[in-house]
Amino acid sequence: METFDDRTPVLIAGGGLVGLAASLFLARQGIRSLLVDRHPGVSIHGRARGINQRTMEIYRAFGIEADVLKAGAPFDDEAGVARCETLAGPWEWLYEQEAPRAWPDLTAGEFCMADQNTVEPILIDAAVNTGAVHRFNTELLSFDSDENGVTARIQDRVTGERRTVRADYLIAADGNRSPIREKLGIARPDAYTFLHSMNIVFRADLSEFVQRRALFWMIANPAAGVFGGLVSTADPSRWQLTVSYDPKTESEADFSDERCLRLIRGAIGRDDVPAEVENVASWEQGVGVAERYRDGRVFLAGDSAHTWPPAGALGANTGVQDAHNLAWKLAHVLKGWAPADLLDSYEAERQPLAAHLAPAIVRHQQARMSGATEPEDPPTQILDYRYWSDNREILAPPGGRAPHLWLGRDGERIAVHDLFRDTYVLLTDSDTGPLPDLSAPVRIYRIGRDLIDLETQWPSRYGSGSALIRPDGYIAWRSTSFPPPPPPPRG
Repeated sequence: METFDDRTPVLIAGGGLVGLAASLFLARQGIRSLLVDRHPGVSIHGRARGINQRTMEIYRAFGIEADVLKAGAPFDDEAGVARCETLAGPWEWLYEQEAPRAWPDLTAGEFCMADQNTVEPILIDAAVNTGAVHRFNTELLSFDSDENGVTARIQDRVTGERRTVRADYLIAADGNRSPIREKLGIARPDAYTFLHSMNIVFRADLSEFVQRRALFWMIANPAAGVFGGLVSTADPSRWQLTVSYDPKTESEADFSDERCLRLIRGAIGRDDVPAEVENVASWEQGVGVAERYRDGRVFLAGDSAHTWPPAGALGANTGVQDAHNLAWKLAHVLKGWAPADLLDSYEAERQPLAAHLAPAIVRHQQARMSGATEPEDPPTQILDYRYWSDNREILAPPGGRAPHLWLGRDGERIAVHDLFRDTYVLLTDSDTGPLPDLSAPVRIYRIGRDLIDLETQWPSRYGSGSALIRPDGYIAWRSTSFPPPPPPPRG
């Protein structure tokens, strides 16, 4: 019989945004997890900079919104996309203004630009301070799953120490090339890669050339062999140049400091600008959605489950929202509050969403790169996806995200989604009769008594009666009266 060095309810493979978010969401619901990642820590590459309103709404409920907004402050004045041959030459603005970052009638979450490498430490601190365990420089060597759990072998990449971990469940947040997905034989039908890119992180003073900061500069300088894009970082002296390359003939090793400096100066348009290369990393743009998100006790989340171009802030955000959907379901099953088949709803809800988003985001990317009008309505794409119901005639339909409300509680202004984190919430406008004795984990708030409808929007957004809201902010059940609600549904 195999002995175990560690036991944990949930093992998380991958310490990027999705894995770290899953760790935090579980910890705040009282579920221990162990996260392993083979990298020594967070990357210096910005990547995944756009945090959309839905993700910020979630971060707000978990108490880290203010820290994330602070991390994004260096980008507050950036807007638009410019195209140029060099930074020193003339710029053509494909568009100069972004859509409004705040949608106060729809959500308390406000779009934020923040480098991934500044957000990840916030997630790490919040999760570890709530009981999560993270082991960076630790590689998942192998795993086996059975009907009762997962056995994994991990190795410390510094000391070489190997340990065996027994977990009830495994979350695969191990990226686009997910070894876990590959071992499980989960296919991504029709997946393809259409661009291989090299990120070059460098330091330089570009203030002479950048009088107004864009979100992104598209640079095409044939004379210097530069075709790519430039983005800023939270550090005003650090930048990232992205260029395409052919992996059949080139690799990271071919991008020496000398070659990178030539590309950087070609993008700037001047050879006399001091610059220092800090890091080089390859990545690929492609499209692919896993045909399954679950294999027994193993769940895919983030890039291991779906990948598409970085347009519309729907890549890492969708992954974080995967983790949000999965974490409360794991927590409820592990606590004995729900049957194990609740976990079937994770794939049933999240996989169709990814299949819907993938072609839409490809169209979005094509429009953005050409300067054409972007085809999707951002609020609809980000906030209006329904898991079950497409009936838009019903106020607050089950399966839809709970409509936003500004509420007063004990003299404090809060948003309705601030209430949704670890248990079901029953909102009701009934003021007659005693509250029922509920054995299920449900918090009950009466509109007009426990909560003040500050903008008098409850009738127009929820109608009258009661709404049972899941811990992820989606409506599970609606009634026009106030009978004792049924036990929380399975999905």
